[in-house]
Amino acid sequence: MARKDIYQITYSSKLDVYETQKAIKFVKDSFEKSLSSKLDLLRVSAPLFVNSKSGLNDGLSGVERPIKFEITSSNKEVEIVHSLAKWKRMALFKYDIHLYKGLYTDMNAIRKDEDTDFIHSIYVDQWDWERSLLEKDRTYSYLKKVVKQIYSLIYKLSLQVEKKYPSLENSLPKEITFISTKELEKRYPNLSRKEREDEITRIYKAVFLYQIGNKLKDGKPHDCRASDYDDWKLNGDILVYYPLYDMALELSSMGIRVNKDSLVKQLKESNELDKLENSYCSAIMNEEIPLSIGGGIGQSRLCMFLLQKAHIGEVQVSCWDEEEIKKLERNNIYLL
Repeated sequence: MARKDIYQITYSSKLDVYETQKAIKFVKDSFEKSLSSKLDLLRVSAPLFVNSKSGLNDGLSGVERPIKFEITSSNKEVEIVHSLAKWKRMALFKYDIHLYKGLYTDMNAIRKDEDTDFIHSIYVDQWDWERSLLEKDRTYSYLKKVVKQIYSLIYKLSLQVEKKYPSLENSLPKEITFISTKELEKRYPNLSRKEREDEITRIYKAVFLYQIGNKLKDGKPHDCRASDYDDWKLNGDILVYYPLYDMALELSSMGIRVNKDSLVKQLKESNELDKLENSYCSAIMNEEIPLSIGGGIGQSRLCMFLLQKAHIGEVQVSCWDEEEIKKLERNNIYLL
């Protein structure tokens, strides 16, 4: 079964523009407060850009190009972050965050190479979080425990939104289902990666798909993951079923971060051993920064899902093609 196209759906927003703005604030304020409390996270200030040579920027799948510019006063080249995946781990040490506590921040990024559509924008906003742990915690069971904690916040918030806005009926199950990329491949060998995600979320409605980055039978991973922060055996995505499009929607990517052994292994596999020379990887190899678990939770994605919007541009301001904007308006979809 194919997911629906944005121009095939019959759509009318259940909240007007003014109500939407109020609802966005309610969702963001409520989730941020509960996330901080549940995981014992301190809100911190974070950079919009980092030194190009620091190795701190998120490489994403390895092909996206960051926006770079030179600081006139120092002649240093910096680049706007793609995410704060690596910076957060360094910040745990710099901000003297104690064991089993962590930090979170509002992350704003620009991804100019993003293929934009109704769920992808060149502007990215998410809650980036990181929490310290010990070597003994680097297990699937610990990852599963934290995933359940985060999902419980999403589920409870969906009930709060439904209570405040009765037209927005909750479709999430109370519990999230766990499945590995290899199990998913075995279950649906003839489907594409995205089709597998759609099919499994149609059944379970909320799924944590784990071990993203490990190669499958065709020699490629389910999806690309940078080799130098997530441990590919101990990471994954929170996916939910989105009825409007009959598809899976990713709300969060997270994982236990690499230690020095898994870092070297993954850098070898991706032919990127030269990264060991940057300050970030050196700090891992020298055990100068804490072991950790962390992730990103899409702010606009969460608002889009909970407020049942057809386009991410209904909950964030970005840049879209003028012809597309007019076409969307003919289908009752009005972008901010």
